[in-house]
Amino acid sequence: MKKIIHIAFLFCTLTVVCQQEITLEEAIKISQKNSPDYKALLNQNQGSYWRFRNFKAGFLPQLRLDATLPQYLNSVNRLTNDAGQDIFVRSNQSRLEGNLSLNQNIALTGGTISLSSQLERVDVFGDNPTTGFAVIPFSINYRQNSLFYNQFKWDKRIEPLLFEEARRGFIESMEQISLNTARRYFALLKAQVQTRIAKSNLSNQDTLFQISKGRFEMGKIAENDLLQIELSVLNSKNDVTTNEINFKGSSQNLSRYLNLDTENILLEVPKELSIFTVTVEKALEEAKSNRKAVIEFRRKRLQAERDLAEVKGSNRLQMSLNANFGISQQGPIFDNLFQNFNQQQNVSLFLGIPILDWGVSKSRRKLVEANKDLINTNVEQDEQEFEQEIYLHVLNWQNQRNFLETAKKAQEIAVKRYEITKKRLVLGKITITDLNIALQEQDRSILQYLNSLEKFWLDYYTLRRLTLFDFIENKKIEVADIIYD
Repeated sequence: MKKIIHIAFLFCTLTVVCQQEITLEEAIKISQKNSPDYKALLNQNQGSYWRFRNFKAGFLPQLRLDATLPQYLNSVNRLTNDAGQDIFVRSNQSRLEGNLSLNQNIALTGGTISLSSQLERVDVFGDNPTTGFAVIPFSINYRQNSLFYNQFKWDKRIEPLLFEEARRGFIESMEQISLNTARRYFALLKAQVQTRIAKSNLSNQDTLFQISKGRFEMGKIAENDLLQIELSVLNSKNDVTTNEINFKGSSQNLSRYLNLDTENILLEVPKELSIFTVTVEKALEEAKSNRKAVIEFRRKRLQAERDLAEVKGSNRLQMSLNANFGISQQGPIFDNLFQNFNQQQNVSLFLGIPILDWGVSKSRRKLVEANKDLINTNVEQDEQEFEQEIYLHVLNWQNQRNFLETAKKAQEIAVKRYEITKKRLVLGKITITDLNIALQEQDRSILQYLNSLEKFWLDYYTLRRLTLFDFIENKKIEVADIIYD
């Protein structure tokens, strides 16, 4: 294919110093390490990773120390005595307190169990200074905000899906980077080719103009034909300028995306892929197995069910539980605290029942139910569009190689026809109009071939992104070098 392109360029090359040659495969590898899209993707994926780490850590034992070091109070406070009278008492004291606790969330029940130990010291200042101690060496506490809704259970089901969705999304985005790179690559390649064509055309037109001037002086062609050739030379100069500007912009676009230190890039025409077969059934099977959308559909349904369960669990009857069992002691002498412990235990069950709420509970439940139905409907539509997109793309891909072969053959014919037409013009057998028509058809066929080649490669990388499957290597697409800092 590369040889054909060079023929199509009319054996014309650019004289370039210190150009960096890059193939499409090399450009994609560079962009998947250095492009702005990759850096943003890496930051986004790290956020998903640490969110999942935070979720998993929430179900591990948490050791915590809380302390007041110290608290000093010197003020007049209003108190109610045993007779029910309000009196004012000056308080001049300091308090030192420490609490060490071990907490564990229980996914099965949705509550939290805690094992704690607490020590407190109070120093009273004034005319009769005193010191008091209080200790709770051992205390077990269990608390649960709702007996009818278990937040931990739903988190256990949803958070792993979110993490898997992010992992698959990372791979999809890497394939999207390949697609973005291919677009920029072919934009520069076409600009590079058009610049070469424009310079080649200018050289050929100028040569014909010099020949035509000699033939005009000999009276073999009319002045009108000479002027038309001269006009073609001027138009060719404008084409060279326009294409060089476009070439410069496309070169900057690709080099900045690849984070290269040069804009002087020379691209190679990508080779055609080896022949492989893709069936709709195989593409759908791999897409359903690999794409993040499948996980996303399941996650959205679960989140809708969770929201409904939360409303049902707290809408009509609210119940929460708090239970504590432990031992304690207090006194003025620290050494006597750890003997003859007092028991302390308490159990509290909170109950809340809406008696008259004017339909607030019902409307809240109906709203969540309607939202759940809407989400399920939207997910069903997304699933259909998901399958349809793959189906249509596979059908389109099956015809791309035929389109490419047709464009390739048309290019060969147009190039050959222009060479024959140019020779016939020199012999005086045709007019300059015939030559210009042949030249336009040649230029158009070269560009059409590059457009077909671009679409061929873009469709290939789109197929990879839609299925996350490498049909050439016959394996799933994986990314092994995800970095977590």
